[in-house]
Amino acid sequence: MKTANPLTMHQRLAIAAALFFFMLLTRGSHMLTSVALPDASLAVFLLGGIFLQRAGWFALFFMTAATIDFGTAAWNPYYGFCLTDGYWGLIPTYGVMWLGGRWLAKQQDTFAFAPYLLITAGTTLLAFIISTQTYYLFSGRFPNQGLHETILHGWNYLPNYLGYTMMYFAIIWLSVRLFRHIRSLRHINA
Repeated sequence: MKTANPLTMHQRLAIAAALFFFMLLTRGSHMLTSVALPDASLAVFLLGGIFLQRAGWFALFFMTAATIDFGTAAWNPYYGFCLTDGYWGLIPTYGVMWLGGRWLAKQQDTFAFAPYLLITAGTTLLAFIISTQTYYLFSGRFPNQGLHETILHGWNYLPNYLGYTMMYFAIIWLSVRLFRHIRSLRHINA
């Protein structure tokens, strides 16, 4: 499923609406449902890079994420703990995911297993490092010890960060494979 072929505006809007929905459902899940779903923002940004590609879409998705976060914190200050100067490290964090998606979109098969796994795991790990380090360095909540010392902190969050995000990427990959299989069966039976 190479995505280098241009999508129609209608298709882009449908994809954007679905991605916005999943961001709202998972990022705002503590406000919207009684079940807190794992945040799918990293997967949303990578898929945005694959299907939407333009920087304007990236900016719109980041503003949506920030609106959800700041709106949630206004509703319940408990959720504002991470809204510090370190929060803005999410721009390069999500940028890494978006660029990873753009790279995948240029491949012969966007969802070929090996490149897909390498890019989703690699960008997720890099996103973790960027978000964790910018938080520890710029939040003002920790002594300013410099990069060397802050690199020792936050690794206890990596298993959940990587695990939940890779769970979403696995679901996406399996869904694409299933869709392709069904489409090929329909083509054979036609």
